[in-house]
Amino acid sequence: MILGRVCGTVVCTRKDESLVGLKLLVVEELTLAGAKPTGNHVVAADAVGAGASEKVLVVAGSSARLTERTLKKPVDAAVCAIVDQVVFDSERS
Repeated sequence: MILGRVCGTVVCTRKDESLVGLKLLVVEELTLAGAKPTGNHVVAADAVGAGASEKVLVVAGSSARLTERTLKKPVDAAVCAIVDQVVFDSERS
């Protein structure tokens, strides 16, 4: 899984019919602490209705095709969760 922040969308004039109605997001990868961007980006199918600037979890590879919205669709990355916060055990003490 990749922790990231939604930073844009991809607009397609034509795409595979199975992708019609599926929003494609540009997600900037964040460090695990979620504070800083790594400089890497990925285009991911939106399976959860994420919005601009939201922190999200992205799954890649065959796992991306296992959400309800992406099942059997030609995607290799999907936003599967909107992240409220990241907490490390050392911060709980």
